[in-house]
Amino acid sequence: MMVFLLLLWGSVHAQPLRTGAEMLMSEPSQLSTLNAQFSTLNSQLSDLHFAVVANQTSVVGDVHLVDTLIRTGVRVTKIFCPEHGFRGTAAAGAHVDNSVDAQTGLPIISLYGKNKKPTQEQLADVDCVLFDLQDVGCRFYTYLSTLHYVMEACAEKGIPLVVLDRPNPNGHYIDGPVLDTTRYRSFVGMHPVPVVYGMTIGEYARMINGEGWLKGGIQCRLTVVPLQGYRRDSVGYVLPVAPSPNLRNVHAVGLYPSLCYFEGTHCGVGRGTDWPFEIVTYGGDTLDLRDYDVRDGIDLWPLMELYRRVPKGKFFLKNNFFEKLVGTDALRRQLEQGLSEAEIKATWQPGLDAFRRIREKYLLYPDGRE
Repeated sequence: MMVFLLLLWGSVHAQPLRTGAEMLMSEPSQLSTLNAQFSTLNSQLSDLHFAVVANQTSVVGDVHLVDTLIRTGVRVTKIFCPEHGFRGTAAAGAHVDNSVDAQTGLPIISLYGKNKKPTQEQLADVDCVLFDLQDVGCRFYTYLSTLHYVMEACAEKGIPLVVLDRPNPNGHYIDGPVLDTTRYRSFVGMHPVPVVYGMTIGEYARMINGEGWLKGGIQCRLTVVPLQGYRRDSVGYVLPVAPSPNLRNVHAVGLYPSLCYFEGTHCGVGRGTDWPFEIVTYGGDTLDLRDYDVRDGIDLWPLMELYRRVPKGKFFLKNNFFEKLVGTDALRRQLEQGLSEAEIKATWQPGLDAFRRIREKYLLYPDGRE
């Protein structure tokens, strides 16, 4: 089990950081709050049938959330899993089949591939859905799209969704172009937000609901179990499990917002090596970033440097995946025109300023710059 530090700005707070899952299972007040939410079902928490959206990051201490819930008498009927699968071992983009969890015997339903959204039949025996995934704070990380579709399915079924909040390892800044949803909406970007949005996944769920981004503007019966002791500028939190197979350490997580664009080019990002998202390759040419300082913001230098090295006309894939990751076609044109990093970033600012005004309405924790 990979352990790595979450390094953010600021000071360590005396109050220990506890995840939403830890708060749910250890604070009677949280259970009481949920019972109040479920009063319209004329049932108490212990009588409800739950589905859990989870993967290898969904832990309470050293024990998986699903195992913890079952031990405490919560009736879990099924598990939904995102990209990389329930145990987080599938490669990026790999097909994930439905299966059965060997430990609990519960059915596992994949939400990656053709079935990205729980069907009404799959929710027929479910009273409530618990969602607990470790996000990394980037728009193209597909757990956000899974969150969207789970919220939409719950709204259509009329059942509550409880998001157990977790820290955002890239939560201390906002940067990047805002997604053009009219042209580049896809599973690697569904909402008009910048690449790095500076929100926890619980705050993000509140924004999806509040901005009417679900189909037809429907509203999900959403409850967020918040973190304790979290600030976007806090330091010292230890992520107990790597969030996906190729984000193995804090350095790779920090570089991810600046390197994922290479997935839309003919360059490699170290998949299949010991340094995914810490090196970039083209043929025999390697850009070694293992000791590279991570900025508090998207760093365009690696992208601009490889664009300079790769033969003209050989850099971008022809399927527009680069544009889908970036969220706009402007960055490709700006690279081709030879704009500087400062000139490119200046074009992002109007969209970032507008997003900050939207984001502010949904924050649950101190912003770190107040």
